[in-house]
Amino acid sequence: MKAAVLRETYPGERRVAIVPAVVPQLAKLGLEVVLEPGAGAGADHPDSEYEAKGAQIAADRAAALNAADVVLQVRSLGANPEAGRADLDLFRRGQVVIGTCDPLGNPGAVKELADRGVTLFALEMIPRITRAQSMDVLSSMATIAGYKAVLLAANHLPKLFPMLMTAAGTLTPAKVLVIGAGVAGLQAIASARRLGAVVQAYDVRPAVKEQIESLGAKFVELPLDTSGSEDKGGYAKQLTEEQQQQQRDLLADVIADCDVCISTAAIPGRPSPLLITDSAVERMRPGSVIVDLAAERGGNCGLTCADETKVIHGVTILGPTNLPSEVPQHASQMFARNVATLLGLLMKEGQVDVDFNDEVIRETLAAKDGQVQNQRLREMLDLGPLQLPASEPPVNHLADGGAS
Repeated sequence: MKAAVLRETYPGERRVAIVPAVVPQLAKLGLEVVLEPGAGAGADHPDSEYEAKGAQIAADRAAALNAADVVLQVRSLGANPEAGRADLDLFRRGQVVIGTCDPLGNPGAVKELADRGVTLFALEMIPRITRAQSMDVLSSMATIAGYKAVLLAANHLPKLFPMLMTAAGTLTPAKVLVIGAGVAGLQAIASARRLGAVVQAYDVRPAVKEQIESLGAKFVELPLDTSGSEDKGGYAKQLTEEQQQQQRDLLADVIADCDVCISTAAIPGRPSPLLITDSAVERMRPGSVIVDLAAERGGNCGLTCADETKVIHGVTILGPTNLPSEVPQHASQMFARNVATLLGLLMKEGQVDVDFNDEVIRETLAAKDGQVQNQRLREMLDLGPLQLPASEPPVNHLADGGAS
């Protein structure tokens, strides 16, 4: 079987789905890698590095897709809603596509790929279970985003992060608040601590208090009833409007005393919760910085604009939506390892084996045999019950996924 590695067409995307070091691993699984010319250039991997590891270089994108049994992308249609549409006519029935595709945010794209007869594995829907950790691209990319967010904040803050005792006097450390203690938030806490800041963090899930404190940060406890705030996948669940308003009011007092606020709070398939109001920003000291990692779905700050940097009330507000692409070498390395591990589960005797009895495969499978497979997506699309072939036993297609 042949696996095509395509050049990413999403604007500004520099990652690549497979790095040269992983090509031999795919070869052991029975997959011959066919590379679209220049696919790895954004991550500083020239075609010659792939050739040295045994990959073939196709004449162009169409040739790579035409030769492929398996298509590997960082952003498939859905996560690449405009430029990704150009690939639709190049896909063929039975072809396996593996990539991120924003299934909960853009389920219509999954339906379009299903209509093409593509077998689609949506990487965002890999279940958060111990066995699947090595395949979890969301966690990998969130790790990079959390780290990079701290560097962005440090670059824009008009003061140093660490406390310094100098002949010219003592410089007090920066105060950093991290909102949301998922993978990105925990990495932001650790990175800010390494830079010497005084860090505190808030999460609606009380269960993460121990994780926050283990990294040397203070857990912010608000007098708010948050029982039932976590779903079975470990993600935060949406609060009631009354709870959200109370949360915003209480957080405003904490935010006002911080130099930097890094917000990462997200709910899969829904707009980002509003946690930082205009009035809260106005109370911050001039020169303070907000890095809103939830900007892609509206932002945790009401003043955030996706992929823009604004100064409002003297506060710099950044809304980056694709920080992993700014660290393309390590982001691609981690992404490629995640994908290769999933392929190791899928490949049996040199062929893709869609085993519905395997939880990871079942939950990640978004489309097959012309149908949207995931029940949650079917409900979002107002589709009826899944019609399974008579030879296949009924299975539970529930899945939880989304941004961390």
